[in-house]
Amino acid sequence: GAHELGGAQTLTARAAARGAPDRGVTFRTRLAATAEQAFAWHERPGAHERLSPPWRSVRIVERSVGVRDGARITLDLGFPVRRWRLEHHGHEPGRMFRDRQLFGPFAAYAHAHRFIPDAEGCLLEDHVEWRLPLRPWSSPMDALVRREFGRQFAWRHEVTRRDMKHAPARAAAPRAIGVTGTTGFLGRELCAYLTTQGHRVARLVRGRPAESGEIAWDPVRGELDPRQLSGLDAIVHLSGAGIADQAWTETRRRELKESRVRSTATLARALAAAQNGPRTLVSASAVGWYGDRGDEELSESSAPGGGFLAELARDWERAALPAAAAGVRVSHPRIGLVLWPKGGALAQLLPVFRIGAGGPLGNGRAWWSWVGLHDLLDMLLFAIETASVSGPWNAVAPEPIRQADFARALGRALGRPWGTPAPAIALRTLLGRERADELLLSSQCARPRVLDEAGFRHHDPDLLPLLERMLGRPCLEGES
Repeated sequence: GAHELGGAQTLTARAAARGAPDRGVTFRTRLAATAEQAFAWHERPGAHERLSPPWRSVRIVERSVGVRDGARITLDLGFPVRRWRLEHHGHEPGRMFRDRQLFGPFAAYAHAHRFIPDAEGCLLEDHVEWRLPLRPWSSPMDALVRREFGRQFAWRHEVTRRDMKHAPARAAAPRAIGVTGTTGFLGRELCAYLTTQGHRVARLVRGRPAESGEIAWDPVRGELDPRQLSGLDAIVHLSGAGIADQAWTETRRRELKESRVRSTATLARALAAAQNGPRTLVSASAVGWYGDRGDEELSESSAPGGGFLAELARDWERAALPAAAAGVRVSHPRIGLVLWPKGGALAQLLPVFRIGAGGPLGNGRAWWSWVGLHDLLDMLLFAIETASVSGPWNAVAPEPIRQADFARALGRALGRPWGTPAPAIALRTLLGRERADELLLSSQCARPRVLDEAGFRHHDPDLLPLLERMLGRPCLEGES
């Protein structure tokens, strides 16, 4: 999957004088798919989300559907630029489309996406041209812009190569998949992944559906019409209030339990009663099921643990029993620490580590069972596609890591010191003993035995390279 570099088009002095772009760079990579298949991937809903670099905080303000001529997208880039509006043009099905800036951070900007057939599949070529405002005083900034494009396209091409390994076959036999919890970062990313793989996604939403294909339900009241599930092939259930968001008061404990157990029970009853409904349910759980187990190596056959999170996970999994009793294949991914810069624990750790104040928690010897977001999305779809995956399975990377080693890897990926410890007594004072012990100091050395035996291939088995990619450390150099 090495990137290939190509020369940019030559711009005339006359064009530059008119305010057209005067700098350019090209990035190329080979894909194991036809040009038509790769083009179709880019046209599907979710492609922009899949390609968006995770180290950048970019929000879509508004957009048109697809990449045909005249379609537009407006992005919020945050301080200090804010809005960036782009328009698509030059649409040639299966071969090319272009973007041009309508307004934003550049004096001029253009991006050509080309899909070039070759004997091994196709060549994806991204050619970017730009002109910075306030020429010639801004010219020294061109090197920084070029480097940022290198980081971004290294990420974009890696994601595209990875997704194109299976997308053509999946798009040829698409599934209809319901998803709950789509307002959370995991649910949003899963929907983008499923749609770019060619599947149809039906979001289960509270209140009146706002878009076509959404399904209304009320998990608090236990309301879901089984008839609305007709025609779906599977459901991925991710709903649940945030475990780490608030102090664990008695009221919050009830909210955490009800948001998981009641919603799962509602879904299980509807699945059991549905005619022509989904026969596969992937219902989330967590490695907290095992409790604090020290150095014990944990597989899916290990005994349950103790504590609030272990009890919560057991009740969460039991709530799906009515669906299993009705013949639905139910699987429970016991999800570990999900790594993604835009959400979850990593998003909370990054500000501390970026200022050089990160380090081991407690004595640093606790085992953390982690998983990269993109591997987790692969696992969830693999569980839908693979009939042998049933019951609980550990949604974790092959090798868990000591917490102190995790801190070292994150510090190295950021190029920052990592040795500032957070003593257990300080964490317990800040969060409360129970919440600190179960969320930060507990140890689960979990292995993905069920997935490994079913033939799942981990794309991100090693922590440090994953962190470096997600934080934009590799830089793809292009040629002007």
